[in-house]
Amino acid sequence: MNIVEARSLGLAALISAIFLIGYDYTAFSVALPAIQKEFGVDITTTMWLVNAYALAFGVSVISCGRLADMLGRRRTFFIGASLFSLFSLLGGFSSTIWMLMGCRVLLSIGGAMMWPSVIGMTYHLLENRHAGVAGGLLMLGCGAANALGPIIGGILTDTLGWRWILFLNLPVTMVAMLVCWRLVRSDRPTSAGEHVDIAGLFFLSLSLLALLIGLDLSIDKGFGSYQVLLLFLGFAFSLLVFIWLDYHTSREALIPKDVVKNKRFLAEGVATLLVSVAFIGALMFVPQFLNKVWDFSALQSGFALLPMMLFFGVISFVSGYLYERLGAKLLACMGALCMWAGMLVLSKLTVQLQPVIFIPGLVLMGVGMGLFYPTITTAAILILRYDRASLAAATIYMFQIIGGAIGLGLNTTIVALAPDLATGIGRAFLMNAHLALLGMVVSAFFINGKKRS
Repeated sequence: MNIVEARSLGLAALISAIFLIGYDYTAFSVALPAIQKEFGVDITTTMWLVNAYALAFGVSVISCGRLADMLGRRRTFFIGASLFSLFSLLGGFSSTIWMLMGCRVLLSIGGAMMWPSVIGMTYHLLENRHAGVAGGLLMLGCGAANALGPIIGGILTDTLGWRWILFLNLPVTMVAMLVCWRLVRSDRPTSAGEHVDIAGLFFLSLSLLALLIGLDLSIDKGFGSYQVLLLFLGFAFSLLVFIWLDYHTSREALIPKDVVKNKRFLAEGVATLLVSVAFIGALMFVPQFLNKVWDFSALQSGFALLPMMLFFGVISFVSGYLYERLGAKLLACMGALCMWAGMLVLSKLTVQLQPVIFIPGLVLMGVGMGLFYPTITTAAILILRYDRASLAAATIYMFQIIGGAIGLGLNTTIVALAPDLATGIGRAFLMNAHLALLGMVVSAFFINGKKRS
């Protein structure tokens, strides 16, 4: 087997692993109404199945990125895939909503170990001169998973039941592990002498947990209640402690000083956080609207998301080649602008609106995501040192996941406080549009995508 064939097969293995992570996240979104009905819980509780998953992923992915640099990316991938398989199996047999939520949290940690490992191996396989193509191929895998996830999830929910979404993770994981074991060679650790900052990880987790619980509690108690205010104060205090520890006192910071001091890298993270609010809003609340307002089945809701997910995958692949010609700034700005426009269209969803009308909004969202996410990932990895590749990928994805988690909390709060579901979703999507526009402004001022010398 020559070098080109080996590289192509290795890429196929890594993209199959990325597909697995993306599938699990999106397939579950169309199953939430069925889970809500089976366990007899409300919409805010079922949304925590996604929120808890996102929070655990977003917090742990930084440490997992460091772990991949310390243990080796291939080895870390296999550990994460094993955890992912185990808790998918246990989650499929859940007897309560809380057992299911716990399994979702633990399997998300396995996914967090897989993600930066796969991205680091992919960029290493293609080398810097093809970095844009690497980013496009990775997001193509995500786009394919995002497109097929809601459809597969809808089919399983309407036929065998939502539990089979989790059971299906097992054979997919086994195939991905087998292919990677056969075709991706082992790598040496690049940061073997480093350790994870436990104190920083604790305070970062505590701050995000306080914020999300505060948003959830505000639905019943109101923003002026002392419990909600205390949680928001706890969020601010814990975040400040994390920043102080990570920047001033920790010898082995969760986010190293050379990363923290890189203003352009942090700006890329902030832009990612802002636009991810729009992404999670469309992914989670469009199926809710279709199911409860237009009486779509889970399968129909999954197919309805297909325009957004297909354009996400196709444009991701194209943007990998455009990166070399147009640069990161223009592509990121165009992507955020398309997401802004898509959210504005989707904010007009009403009971009387014809279903075909909302398709342009989903297409705009898909185009925007396909331009923005591979571009921002590539720019972030190239702006840091080579031995920070997994950490860079993990940090950017942390911003994406945390942005989605915060956005889900904000969207759920707005929807729950509205007089009806359609009105609440319209208001939430309008807020999402403004945040995506702010993400475009950050991209325009701070992103250049040039490789750091």
